[in-house]
Formats: sequence, C-alpha cells, structure tokens
Amino acid sequence: MPLRRWIVALTVFTTVATAAGCGGGGESSAAPVKVGVLVITMFDPEAEPWLQRESLPITVDVPTSYKPVHCNADGLCVAETGQGKTNAAATMMAVLDSPKLDFSCAHFLTVGTAGAPPDQVTLGSAAWARWIVDFDLGNHLVPAEAPGLPYGYRPVENYNTAAYQLNEKLIDTAFGLTEHATLADSPEAAAERALFPGQAGRKPSVTKCDTMTGDDWYSGKELSDTARHIMGVRTNGQGNYCTTQMEDNATAAVLDRHGYLDRYLSLRTVSNFDQPYPGQSVLDHLEQHSAGFRLSLHNGYTLGRTVVDYFLKNPYRPAR
Repeated sequence: MPLRRWIVALTVFTTVATAAGCGGGGESSAAPVKVGVLVITMFDPEAEPWLQRESLPITVDVPTSYKPVHCNADGLCVAETGQGKTNAAATMMAVLDSPKLDFSCAHFLTVGTAGAPPDQVTLGSAAWARWIVDFDLGNHLVPAEAPGLPYGYRPVENYNTAAYQLNEKLIDTAFGLTEHATLADSPEAAAERALFPGQAGRKPSVTKCDTMTGDDWYSGKELSDTARHIMGVRTNGQGNYCTTQMEDNATAAVLDRHGYLDRYLSLRTVSNFDQPYPGQSVLDHLEQHSAGFRLSLHNGYTLGRTVVDYFLKNPYRPAR
C-alpha cells in the first residue's frame, strides 16, 4: 500500500477505535480487540493455568512476538513473552505496537514464578513488587580484587532502565484484594522449607516487597546478598529484595516508553529459594525440582484472577 494511503487508513482505524471508548460491545470484526487486562506470562507453565482454565477464543497473531495473544470478549488477554529480558522486551514491543489490540483502557499484570531469599518469604508465597531493579547493569567485579567496593559492585549510571518504582495506589489495591487469600501448600513444600534455617512451619502468604531482574540465574548466599545490596543502591535504601526473576525490567521499560507504566503490576510467586540449604551444593540446588514450583503456578493464577476480575469491572479511565 502506498505510504499516503496507509497513513489515511491508519488514521481512520485509530479514530474508530478511540471513539468506541472503554466499554465493551459494538465492535466490528475489523476493529482491534479491546484489552481490559493484559496478563503477562513468560513461559509455558506460567501461561497454561490461564489457557486451560479460561475461555480465550480470540487468537491474535502478532508478528515478531514470541507467541500469539489469547483473548476473550470480556477484555482478558494473555501473552507469553519468552524468558529473559531480550525475549520479554521484543515481545512486549511487538504486542503493544500491534494495531490488532487496543490498550487505551487496559491494565497490565505480570503473573510469574520467582526465586526468593529464605529469610524473606517462603515457597508458594506471593509478592506484589513496589520496585523492579536490574541486577545486571553496572560493573560486577571480583570482590577480592576490588576491596573498596561492597560485593564488587559499581552502579556506573542508571541506564534509564535500572530501577522502576511502580504505582503505589495500584499495588495497594491489588494487595488489599489478595492479602487474605487462601494459598495452596503441600507436605513436600513443608519438608523442603524445613531444610532452611528459620523456614520450618512457615506458610505461604501475600506481601509487598521488591523484585530483582537478572538474565543470570544466580544461586548462593553470596549472590543473594549481592542482589540485596544492589536493590538498596538502586532504590536509595527504599527497596526490600524478596524475589528474583528474569524479565520485569524489560517489561517495565517497554510499558514506560508507551506511557503505560502507571497501569502495571508485577506479581511473582515463589517457586524456589535463591540459595541451597546448609550442606547442599549450588549445583545440586540448581538441578533440584523444587516442591514450590507447582504451588507458585497455582497461587499465581488464584491471586491474578482476583485482580483481573476487579480491573475488568474497573477499567483504566484516561484523563480527559
């Protein structure tokens, strides 16, 4: 299509979509899907509870995204980005730029698994992130060769993506909806917890704390303590490191560039600890199939669905 005709067509298309407002109904088959909540997952096990338990008959193929987006007429859409920051950024950019999807009234919700330091939360617990911080950016030096730098870490600069503070009002709403939810647990998870100091007898719970993004899947107390230090540096002491994952800074960066960051929530449920129990090697820890994994998938869906229900009934209202 010639450029001029393409621009005219796009203008008409956008005008029709905007005029329809935030309510459902009345769209023609050619109109973009109106998204009420975009649930963001990263790999198949995280997406499966949504694809299996929800009716999502609308499949939206988005060129260059990791997988198609699945939606229903109520405005629930589920995306799978692929793992790691590169996959997450590429997919989110493709999805948010797609003319097939209308995000004018949408909220955005990551629902994914995470590791956690055992002195903060336990297997199956859920954390709403206030801060999202990048573990990788900066200089990581051998601590013994840079004794003047705690943990051998130097931040250098903020890169514009090193730390994101999310919308506190939105977080409080989500936490209030979910803090007393009944979370799944298991005898196997209880036995695994008991191997860690201070974990015996703990039960999954919902909390507000902060998440660390890293492409490097780290294991060990020293690296966990490094993450805690970086969290403090990047948030000026405001952040409390309690989960680790591989995508959220990338997701937040793309949402920020589209002007959607204030509509974004990150829910991470604990599938494993970020370090071995006393006497376990880090290699054995990395190879272990944690009993928290299935709990994290179940609890993520349970809490995520509660928040989705709320936001489908209370869509984002753009300022006029």
